[in-house]
Amino acid sequence: MASERPSGDLPDGTLAGEPARLVDHYLQLCEDRELDRAGRLLAPEVRIVFPGGRVYRNLDELVAGATGTYRWVRKHRDRYLVGTDGDAVSVVSLGRLYGQWPDGAGFDDIRYADVFVLRNGLIVEQHVYNDLADTVARRDPSR
Repeated sequence: MASERPSGDLPDGTLAGEPARLVDHYLQLCEDRELDRAGRLLAPEVRIVFPGGRVYRNLDELVAGATGTYRWVRKHRDRYLVGTDGDAVSVVSLGRLYGQWPDGAGFDDIRYADVFVLRNGLIVEQHVYNDLADTVARRDPSR
């Protein structure tokens, strides 16, 4: 089932029955660097897997791991796909990254797909796929 980007800033704990809105809220909290609030939407056993197979167990690890990649990054969250498998709900967020490289130059329109698995109203997995590395390679052919 596809849905457009949910809207509104919803309080934590009210989104268990609305998985796409929960994911959208989580992503917005991460972008706003409200990491404590975003972390409350993660299960204790969460696995956050980034390109290259880098696995993080919490948002502090994730932020530390991204240091030096860009000054900041945000997402044009274009749409969501939602499906179920037993007691799990999967949410795919599709869109485009934009932000600023470490040298201050801007970037935009870099494709991404984030795949989330939710159980009991919490995020247990996040798998991040994007074209960021390809864009860096094209920007700096020496890499």
